[in-house]
Amino acid sequence: MALPDAADCLVRNSWICGKYLSTRRDIILTDLKQHVILTVVAVAIGFAVSVPLTMFVRRFRRAEGLVLGLTSVLYGVPSVALFAVLVPFTGLSGTTVEIGLVTYTLVIFVRNTLAGLDAVPPDVLDAARGMGMGPIRMFLRVEVPLAMPAILAGFRVATVSTVALVTVGALVGTGGLGQELSDAFSSYFKAEALTASVLCVLLAIVADLLIVTVGWFLTPWRRRRSA
Repeated sequence: MALPDAADCLVRNSWICGKYLSTRRDIILTDLKQHVILTVVAVAIGFAVSVPLTMFVRRFRRAEGLVLGLTSVLYGVPSVALFAVLVPFTGLSGTTVEIGLVTYTLVIFVRNTLAGLDAVPPDVLDAARGMGMGPIRMFLRVEVPLAMPAILAGFRVATVSTVALVTVGALVGTGGLGQELSDAFSSYFKAEALTASVLCVLLAIVADLLIVTVGWFLTPWRRRRSA
């Protein structure tokens, strides 16, 4: 009796199909690369925008409720609705997806960065002033390093959530692995759905581990404390 051909898994619509991976490898890798780029750009821009917002809140405490409230409201807007609002202005493009993704990271970054900076012990700040440190030097050499665990926690949450949200970008034609999921759901192609889902999960895990590793190097005092 002859063994079944590996290509039969395409006909049977199997969940695991090596033939699908070999024939669609270039397309899968292209979508994966786009997914990574969309995630990295959104997280980087989101953090860059959150820094002046956080500094503004620290300088003008009365604006804290307004800034945090506004970013929380934007975070609560469904991604489909947000993309629909942006499309008339930015079109069906990666710009639409990036604006939406950046918007969702703001509340995470602002809250975590602000919480980390506010948690710096006052006696540490007094000691730094006693050593003759100015505001800028004290901020960079004392406050930021001590707030780093909270900042990195924000990066972890923002990155993992962005990896998931990028898939929604398939609605406007720029969704990385979301394109694979969208095609799979419309055609009920099991191997395509499983491959895209597994890659999304692995991408989130790898990104999280990478941030944890970076944090391990940026906070040597925590390593010594653990030891």
